[in-house]
Amino acid sequence: MIEVNHLTKQYGKIKAVDDISFTVEDGCIYGLLGPNGAGKSTTMNMLTGYLAPTSGTVRINGHDIQEEPKEAKACIGYLPEIPPLYTDMTVQEYLLFVAELKGVKKKADRLTDVEQAVACTGLEPMRKRLIRNLSKGYRQRVGIAAALLGNPKVIILDEPTVGLDPAQMIEMRTLIHDLGRTHTVILSSHILSEVQTICDRVLIIAHGKVAAQGTPEELAAHLAARGVISATAQGTKEAVLAAASSVEGLNDIHVTAEKADEVSFTASSTSGEDLRAALSRALAEAGCPVLSLSSDTMSLEDVFLQITESDPAAQQEPTEQEESAVPEQLPEQDDTSPVTGDEDKKEGE
Repeated sequence: MIEVNHLTKQYGKIKAVDDISFTVEDGCIYGLLGPNGAGKSTTMNMLTGYLAPTSGTVRINGHDIQEEPKEAKACIGYLPEIPPLYTDMTVQEYLLFVAELKGVKKKADRLTDVEQAVACTGLEPMRKRLIRNLSKGYRQRVGIAAALLGNPKVIILDEPTVGLDPAQMIEMRTLIHDLGRTHTVILSSHILSEVQTICDRVLIIAHGKVAAQGTPEELAAHLAARGVISATAQGTKEAVLAAASSVEGLNDIHVTAEKADEVSFTASSTSGEDLRAALSRALAEAGCPVLSLSSDTMSLEDVFLQITESDPAAQQEPTEQEESAVPEQLPEQDDTSPVTGDEDKKEGE
């Protein structure tokens, strides 16, 4: 359904996205992960055709996004992190307007499309409310409903559960899971447990490059095979790390927590050898009592930290506009609209 080949976006000497290639099968829920500034939003904006790549190609359902933009974009429903809404419209008015923008010509078809999107996203009680009076969670739902209009084959969601309360997050995850039965879904999220629960496959981007891809289980198994150890010891950070570094064959040492005189860290053995005994001896000889020591089964969060942790300065995007970019076919949110009443009196809260 989606083919990305050698995709690159360069600003001057800085590459926001550096030679990324991947494919997404039809009916797959694909998680896109990466630290802030890694190039996720830039990649998603190129997938939707909002940004033109410096080089490389994107094909959506067989249509090149640059050579056949109309056909390719007709296959895409996109929810940016900040939904671009006309806040002086009601939910019903806005969705009908978006359906018309997307080329749904007949009024009866637009009404049917909106009815289905409203039902899917639980917006029925809010359909006659002004968008400016909705809570952030319901505004997010309006954005998802707009993405569903026109029955696109591909749904691209950038942080879809931001601002939702726990009950709404569960409902939204159920919705995304259901969408995966009839659509191809690309989901960007910083909630790693969410990605691990929902997604069939995961692509991790770091510094504009593909750092890893596969199912969550495959990624965890790949690193677990390296002999990952988690430990907590008493002592200064310098003393604990020095002792751990002295163990032959132990590398990739990362501090995960510091509290008072306790230091928690992870380390791995590329040979897969169990080095817990050697690590325990080294810490004891350095005067750093071991409080806990275990060989871990890694979660997606552990995988993410192991793969992406490096120089934070290298993770900055060249400009601010990439992370905030929105599709050109939809309006930007009107932040100047007057707000009536106190925040806690907003309808739909």
